[in-house]
Amino acid sequence: MSTAVPLRIDFVSDVSCPWCAIGLASLQQALARLGGEVSAEIHFQPFELNPQMAAEGEDAVEHLVHKYGSSAAQIEANQEMIRERGAALGFTFDMARRKRVYNTFDAHRLLHWAGLEGRQLALKQILLRAYFTDGEDVGAHDTLLRLALEAGLDGERARQILAGDEFADEVRAQEQFFTSRGIRSVPATIVNGQHLISGGQPPEAFEQALRQIAAGA
Repeated sequence: MSTAVPLRIDFVSDVSCPWCAIGLASLQQALARLGGEVSAEIHFQPFELNPQMAAEGEDAVEHLVHKYGSSAAQIEANQEMIRERGAALGFTFDMARRKRVYNTFDAHRLLHWAGLEGRQLALKQILLRAYFTDGEDVGAHDTLLRLALEAGLDGERARQILAGDEFADEVRAQEQFFTSRGIRSVPATIVNGQHLISGGQPPEAFEQALRQIAAGA
């Protein structure tokens, strides 16, 4: 009788990273295809694409132009490619609603807490949907509080965390840990602390990589 191979998966990502939403959807589809072959435990690790972003955020198109030197045509083509990749995975990107880029540090603090409460995956998926599908400000405390409640977390505790700086040190320590090990772009999927799968790969690539890792475990 075969036994599922346990895998620890550290998914390093940001709430405002479209390829992270694609990568997570692909990873989950790959795990579903593997069925009982593996038993995966996913831990979401923090990465900030824009750690210096002001609380009010910045226009999304202007941000891409300034940060990457992209033209309007390049941005439009890239956004359409992202939208199509998401749609193929069952994830909706509504670029017309996602007009701004926001600071995500407080979202990462809540995700750290959600991990302690066993609700991390639920909150992560809700945050990605809120930002990319609904165009919400995932840096605003009232938004984060509502999303935490939606994820099944305690509202008063969430309010308390957001009002202070709880878990800030833990988030920064995790960010530093992964950047010190060479993670410069996300998503970065690290399996059993040693196998790196970079980027928003298609489900087939995740499935093949995870099957090979499980075979050698």
